[in-house]
Amino acid sequence: MALLTPANHSSILFTLRGFPGAETAHCWIGIPIFSAYLLAVLGNCTILYVIWMELSLHQPMYYFLAMLATTDLGLCLTTVPTVLGVLWFQLRKISRRGCLAQIFIIHTFSFMESAVLFAMALDRFVAICVPLRYTALLTTSRVARIGLVLFLRSTLLLIPSLYFLLQFPYCPVAVLSHSYCIHQDVIRLACANTTITSYYGLTLILLTMGSDLLFILISYSLILKTVLGRTSGSEGHHKALGTCVSHLCAVLVFYVPVLGLSVVHRFGQHASPLLHVVMGNIYILLPPLMNPIIYSIKTKQIYSRILRIVSLKRV
Repeated sequence: MALLTPANHSSILFTLRGFPGAETAHCWIGIPIFSAYLLAVLGNCTILYVIWMELSLHQPMYYFLAMLATTDLGLCLTTVPTVLGVLWFQLRKISRRGCLAQIFIIHTFSFMESAVLFAMALDRFVAICVPLRYTALLTTSRVARIGLVLFLRSTLLLIPSLYFLLQFPYCPVAVLSHSYCIHQDVIRLACANTTITSYYGLTLILLTMGSDLLFILISYSLILKTVLGRTSGSEGHHKALGTCVSHLCAVLVFYVPVLGLSVVHRFGQHASPLLHVVMGNIYILLPPLMNPIIYSIKTKQIYSRILRIVSLKRV
């Protein structure tokens, strides 16, 4: 198969794939995806609005929640419209540069979400294990600096990987296995030795998401040890641990699809192509959809504020 020369390989168009074997049902498949997309956008915008308007929520815990909501919004806004374009309007072609830009944005938000979940675990650790120093350690300015560092980590570490993808020549027939662009999918279309960038991508995931998850587990083991070691009654134990339930649910909602998609891409070469597509859509839709629901139900301040907004609109 002929390769594209350096002079013209930048003009290559990648072909996005819908749901293989269910092409005739694309119109119907798009309806639940669009519904989940609308709910995710509405839910995360509501969380941001409530935190902004409610002065009592101007605390580190809710600042981190606002970062999480912003990250979720970015993840679904940069991917789901592309998926719906494939399903409803047969917009299957995407330029090489547009695809690489989408890869950079998607993975930036993914790494950012992992980092914010770690920061939220750190917040719970400080609040429960050293509560008297909570306000001194997690000031507003320090939370802002933490957010900036997490953002820079999420973007700068991706630049080498993006550089490799920009340099590779691609085969003329470039069909992706998803309805949007992700690194694992594009790299297999490169007509070059991709060993270095493959190892770099795997190392990057282990050093970012892997270390974030490890530190989250360590934080909660220390939290559990602290709570169980206190002499207060069981009601105090339950109240302390209850503040962590929402965050633990958010951790599961994010990491389970991430791990599932990684396993399918690396070890599921013989799996059905439909499984790859379904896992890819769960990965971009589940966290943005579920996180606002989790925090609205489990956080009394947010729940009461939302009820107040709804009741005012009814009046």
